[in-house]
Amino acid sequence: MANFSIHLLLLLSSHYMLAMANSATNSNPDSTNFIKKSCRATRYPALCIQSLSSHASTIRQSELQLAQVALAVSLSRAQSAASFISKLPKMKGIKPREYRATKDCIEIMGDSVDQLSRSIKELGGMRRRVAGEDFAWHVSNVQTWVSAALTNENTCLDGFSGPSMNGNAKVAIRKRVLNVAQVTSNALALVNRFAARHGFAETTNLP
Repeated sequence: MANFSIHLLLLLSSHYMLAMANSATNSNPDSTNFIKKSCRATRYPALCIQSLSSHASTIRQSELQLAQVALAVSLSRAQSAASFISKLPKMKGIKPREYRATKDCIEIMGDSVDQLSRSIKELGGMRRRVAGEDFAWHVSNVQTWVSAALTNENTCLDGFSGPSMNGNAKVAIRKRVLNVAQVTSNALALVNRFAARHGFAETTNLP
């Protein structure tokens, strides 16, 4: 994983960005409409609107800001889920298979948090990028890391599939990780939309 101090700084920065957005008392209707229109490109548009509308004053009508905030939301929820899951192996009555799946999920979600952190840092520097190959390279990095984070989140969920995995740990983890996977899927769609509108279309299908 990335150096802890760097990861913590990125995480605090994402929380700060979200807090600043939430502190605004008035949002521009044009910004809200921009978010609603943009969310049509996502797999979970209602969740997209719900999770991003309160940040309209930060997003304004910027596709880059929209993608950045979407990633910050995903990172914040992934970090919260990872923190919650890390406590479950100590849960009384947890089944052996659930224990192993939970331990795997802790590591997997840690990787997801790291990948989303990298994505935010990379996308945050896009204002300094020039069009062309340089832009394409950096956006491709973001897309790769967000896709990997989404794959990890789904892998965590897969670890609790099957009729024998029906304990409390499965219920608790699925609820949180499924939400993280959905907001990450939306964030990836918005990153892809930003990339396509600025001259770099990713050929990989949205997971």
